[in-house]
Amino acid sequence: MLWLLRIALFFLLVVIVIRAGWRLLEGVVDGATGVGGGRTRRPHVPQTGTKMVKDPVCGTYVVQEKALSASSGGETAWFCSRECQQAWQRR
Repeated sequence: MLWLLRIALFFLLVVIVIRAGWRLLEGVVDGATGVGGGRTRRPHVPQTGTKMVKDPVCGTYVVQEKALSASSGGETAWFCSRECQQAWQRR
């Protein structure tokens, strides 16, 4: 009975290794061709750049269109979070 369990576990291991290899090969082909024919469809990456701004408090870069902003003395700053925005305004 023990030999039957060993054979079943061996076949399970073989199936897992083959599946992992197949997924790896699929990812390499998708990355090389950019077609995205695999299971994981990645969102379309825009061909044009997006304006990024640096949060003056924590140094994180954020997309300017989605960032929070505040002005003080003619200076405008963009922030990644409400906490960073409030910390900058308190200075």
